[in-house]
Amino acid sequence: MLTDIDALIVRPDDKIISAMKVLDAGGKQVALVVNDDRRLVATLTDGDVRRGLLNGIGLDDPVSKVMCANPITVRSGELPETMRQIMRRHGIHQIPILDADGVPCALGVFDEVEEPTARDTRVVLMAGGLGTRLRPLTEALPKPMLPVGDKPLLELIIQNFVAQGFRKFDISVNYRREAIQDYFGDGRQFGCHIEYVLEQDRMGTAGALSLLSERPKEPFLVMNADLLTSANFSTMLDHHALHGAAATIGAREYTVEVPFGVVSCDGERLTGIVEKPVHRHLVNAGIYALSPGALDLLEPGRPTDMPDLLKKIMGSGEQVSVFPLREYWLDIGAFSDLERAREEISDVFS
Repeated sequence: MLTDIDALIVRPDDKIISAMKVLDAGGKQVALVVNDDRRLVATLTDGDVRRGLLNGIGLDDPVSKVMCANPITVRSGELPETMRQIMRRHGIHQIPILDADGVPCALGVFDEVEEPTARDTRVVLMAGGLGTRLRPLTEALPKPMLPVGDKPLLELIIQNFVAQGFRKFDISVNYRREAIQDYFGDGRQFGCHIEYVLEQDRMGTAGALSLLSERPKEPFLVMNADLLTSANFSTMLDHHALHGAAATIGAREYTVEVPFGVVSCDGERLTGIVEKPVHRHLVNAGIYALSPGALDLLEPGRPTDMPDLLKKIMGSGEQVSVFPLREYWLDIGAFSDLERAREEISDVFS
């Protein structure tokens, strides 16, 4: 991490040839373009200069003709693993770090950003659904393999976990499972280890846990593989441990607006009208932390949905805690959700 960035500063009206000297001297392959208030307005890389030259722009032309006016940035105080994730997603090796006024105060460099602490926690991803509501797109591909941006949804999910230090995955597959297995293999090229739980019959959102090749020894995570989220999974596990829960359910606030005036009455007498009230609920976010003992309540090979397992846990006298999600979360169940995910993906982790 570079804290003294004065050597990287250039102005929009500086000549390109002068900015090239800054690029070479700084040794970070990027220059930071600032205005008179020292606020960042753009970045400049060797690639920007080369593209400008190919388009007929001369070295005596101003930096403003070749600079990148919409740079990817982060605010001061951002977690190292978040910066690494953003840089990996956008294919960049440097990222300006700005203070509250938009003034660059440091530069994050990919090779210098601290790696997230590796965790032994297992992550089980439920990817065996039919994706019926997304047909005909899911006639050829399982829903987790539908592209969001330039990657399958499931790759984005795994990438987010890996960026947070998780390395061990079990993926439960059924419908068109070859597409998932052929793409991810053993996970090595994605920086993790992947094993597959083969559902011969559809097992619901929890039943496949009875098919795990090895029983987890510590609390583990379960997540539906049709979610796009920037949730902090380590924080969820900490919450699970703090409350001594047998299970923890991730919950997301969901609002419903009644598009009319709601009438209250006592018999035939009007007692009040509330215009277009908004009701707020916590809904199941499809992300769970489970202690190993929860698996004892599953019948091997019997289809079970997660809500039913949670009811069994509560019925046994064990605690099920609720972990409210404050980060981005989107369940991709319909065409409108998929389109929204594709529109918002570039902002999800930045």
